[in-house]
Amino acid sequence: IQLVAAMNPCRCGMAGQPGHSCARGPRCASDYQARISGPLMDRIDIRIDVPAVSASDLIRPAPAEPSAGVARRVAAARDRQRERFEGEGQYTVLTNARCSTAIIEKFAELDPGGLQLLRDAAEKLKFSARGYHRVLRVARTLADLDAKDGIGRIHLAEAISYRMAGERPTVSA
Repeated sequence: IQLVAAMNPCRCGMAGQPGHSCARGPRCASDYQARISGPLMDRIDIRIDVPAVSASDLIRPAPAEPSAGVARRVAAARDRQRERFEGEGQYTVLTNARCSTAIIEKFAELDPGGLQLLRDAAEKLKFSARGYHRVLRVARTLADLDAKDGIGRIHLAEAISYRMAGERPTVSA
């Protein structure tokens, strides 16, 4: 299953927005976000805080990679993953998201610096075993999108940042 979800930072949606304040007070955001259970959040691989878009933001052209370029990188990354798993006799596994923990640990080997970064993040952010392996899967995928054989610290740091969005202390109003 693939789940894409969105939620406001608080009931009124104004917590943390520049020039606005939450109408319900400082605890509104933390109370509102606490309604989502920890085990459910632990199953979400990528969490991103998305700021409100202003009218002036809509007028300016967005500096972005064209969709066709993104599609090519994604297709190439999926091919890399399929070939990697087929090379191990895993013909039913097509993506990093679907591979077992044993396989992701094999293909997501980290250098000593990367391993220390992941250990520190896991301890500070209190990753579960599931969360730890999900970070490895996302980091491996980011490296595949960059057409890299190994996971760099940049891939690992980005994967950890995607995990942190739901872990950050809420912004007081």
